Amino acid sequence: MEYRKLGNSGAVVSAYCLGTMTFGAESDEATSFRLMDDYVAAGGNFIDTANVYSAGVSEEIVGRWLKRKPSVLRDLVITTKGRFPMGNGPNHLGLSRKNLREALDASLMRLGVEHIDLYQMHAWDALTPLEETLRFLDDSIRNGKIAYYGFSNFIGWQLTKAVWLAKANGYAPPVTLQPQYNLLVRDIEHEVVPAAIDASIGLLPWSPLGGGWLSGKYKRDQMPVGATRLGENPTRGMEAFEKRNAKSVTWDVIGAVEDIAKARGASMAQVALAWVSAQPAVTSVILGARTTEQLRDNLGAASLVLTLDEIGTLSAASKPEMSDYPYGTGGVGQRHRKIEGGR
Repeated sequence: MEYRKLGNSGAVVSAYCLGTMTFGAESDEATSFRLMDDYVAAGGNFIDTANVYSAGVSEEIVGRWLKRKPSVLRDLVITTKGRFPMGNGPNHLGLSRKNLREALDASLMRLGVEHIDLYQMHAWDALTPLEETLRFLDDSIRNGKIAYYGFSNFIGWQLTKAVWLAKANGYAPPVTLQPQYNLLVRDIEHEVVPAAIDASIGLLPWSPLGGGWLSGKYKRDQMPVGATRLGENPTRGMEAFEKRNAKSVTWDVIGAVEDIAKARGASMAQVALAWVSAQPAVTSVILGARTTEQLRDNLGAASLVLTLDEIGTLSAASKPEMSDYPYGTGGVGQRHRKIEGGR
């Protein structure tokens, strides 16, 4: 397992992180324990959860596992999130000091730990002044409840605003951002990735397999059945399935992944994960396995290093739409080339 710096911090995490959104929902406690055991045995040291995953049950399962494994706690980096409702009151959500104080204390209790290594804001809150959120996070670092903080699902300007407000006020800086990122969803490359690189923020991509599409589970023009999230519940996500199925680029990408997987003797999931892991600013890729078999296959990506040609083939097949101006040859990119050429 490769290890990388956690964004701009001094902490070190494995290049693949174990996501626990399935714990308590699609994976029962016994399966969840086995997933964590297998992950740690493979060299992983980064576990990601959130207070809203299974309404707190995911954190509780991780906490009970940690209690059984006190010897591994020192080696692990544990991250959780706060933001979304954990109650019915108007102050039971958002990034206010009031909600975050109560959410953080509740997460510490469910996890059975004295501090959180990385505390992430689960999404932007347009109602709470960002200064209030950042001051709370800085206070929480100072009082030892968290070591670092980051964000999830922020867009480029929101991330940059947070970075510079923290700097202007002398607060500890954010270290990570957790966005959706995979070969079928590359929108963050327009603004988020450049903002993250500029601030030395580490990206922690979620849904790196595009909800299972990049693992080869789905077939063109065939409604999913059986052992897939959509197949097991035909009423779930059919509109999204039909939309993605109708796009020719979806099948171009899946075809490219399949070709490389066959040539390398790897699974399609391993190829898709290895591509995400190789992208600029990516610190650790979040694995969302439901079974030990899925996790075992996913962890195989840790030993798969794609060639530059293979990365180029996948990137070309999945190239996101981008307006020519200001991103392309008619905008900033052209100006930069002209300046460089004139030197």
